[in-house]
Amino acid sequence: MNTKSLSSHSQQALNSEEKKMLEAAEVALAQAKKLGCSDADISVNRVSGTDYTVRNGETETIERNQEKGLDIRVYIGHQIGNASTSDLSDTAIQDTVKAAHSIAKVTEGDPCLSLADPKLYAIEFQDLQLHHPQAWSAEEMAKHSLDLATQCEAAALQFDSKISNSEGASFSAYEGNSLMANSNGFIGFSRGTRYGLSCSVITGERDDMQRDYWYDSVRDLPDLMAADALGEKAARRALRRLGATKMATTKAPILFDATVAPSLLGHLNAAINGNAVYKKASFLAEKIGEQVFASHLDVQQTPHLLKAMGSALYDSEGVQTKDRSYINKGVLESYILSTYSACKLGLETTGNAGGVRNLQLTSSNTLSREALLKEMGSGLLVTEMMGFGINIVTGDYSRGAAGFWVENGEIQYPVHEITLSGHLADMFKNIVAVGDDVDTRGNTRTGSVLLEEMTIGGS
Repeated sequence: MNTKSLSSHSQQALNSEEKKMLEAAEVALAQAKKLGCSDADISVNRVSGTDYTVRNGETETIERNQEKGLDIRVYIGHQIGNASTSDLSDTAIQDTVKAAHSIAKVTEGDPCLSLADPKLYAIEFQDLQLHHPQAWSAEEMAKHSLDLATQCEAAALQFDSKISNSEGASFSAYEGNSLMANSNGFIGFSRGTRYGLSCSVITGERDDMQRDYWYDSVRDLPDLMAADALGEKAARRALRRLGATKMATTKAPILFDATVAPSLLGHLNAAINGNAVYKKASFLAEKIGEQVFASHLDVQQTPHLLKAMGSALYDSEGVQTKDRSYINKGVLESYILSTYSACKLGLETTGNAGGVRNLQLTSSNTLSREALLKEMGSGLLVTEMMGFGINIVTGDYSRGAAGFWVENGEIQYPVHEITLSGHLADMFKNIVAVGDDVDTRGNTRTGSVLLEEMTIGGS
């Protein structure tokens, strides 16, 4: 087993905590070599965070957490064993490696179990601007957090007299450091921060009570939506749901709001994931080169977007991440592959061990939100999804929903207690247009998505 000195491979100046993480990785690799392992990979992580919640102007919860841990996977040929520890002392790490080694000795070998090809490892480490810590003391953190949450909730409660109660407003701040290393000499450090603000309120009374919320999540605190604006948006969203009614079962065009449209990409993600494909447990297995989406649509990952939630320089195996097309003009071009799933399919990893990074749906037919409503004419605007009645093996789709009925391109009234049903293969091919109102808060990015028709199950 090759155990190059990890310290000589550091790509950035390390703080004291990261130096300890590096030392822990070196101890683990040395122990794996001593035990006769053919290969090993290690991840060491440290995460700290705070979460402050207020409700009706009073502090409801304060949560602080700090976690650290080491995970190791060792190889004896093509047999593997995994173990982890939160104790980073040398003795605890050595015992953890011994545990992983003991597990590997009794597992069944698989020729596809191996480290990634070293030629594919990341070697360039540009700054993706994911790390924006605040130099606050604990007291300053508490004050800023409670001020933001209180201001957010107050703006929502004061927005309209019909806002009758609050489920609370929360502000959270997290910072993490992680190290990846393996016996082929790869080492990678990553640092990241995340700040979040959310508010949920209740409107109405008796038989017509509705709730809704809004949130924002960013890497850099100054980019966070203003607290009063966020609270007001939560209030407006709740108010517009007053008077929600059931509707009769029908077939109609469907406009998935940008807040729920990412779920469609999530279903694609699951269907073209290599693990499902090699097991033939996906309705899109063996569909490379075939038209699976409408021809005006592309789906790709862009893992190096600055400050984006899904950005990363390498995957969980150390493989360099790259811009990659999965759907090109509606045609399936690539699966989402790790080293293992790629081997099972006789292909090369796509650098997606651990998942996709900033998955995006784009269209040559991109319209404004107003234009999408006009294009739909009469149909259902979906703003909330419930349940998960999705069968990736068959493609069958059935989910609870709520939203607004639209006539002549104008929202008429809210509806609830409905079910959308169809087949993902038909849904993907029947996408008419995509909105320019892209939701950038998560790892999956798309604007609102207009479908030609679906079955709406009602009363």
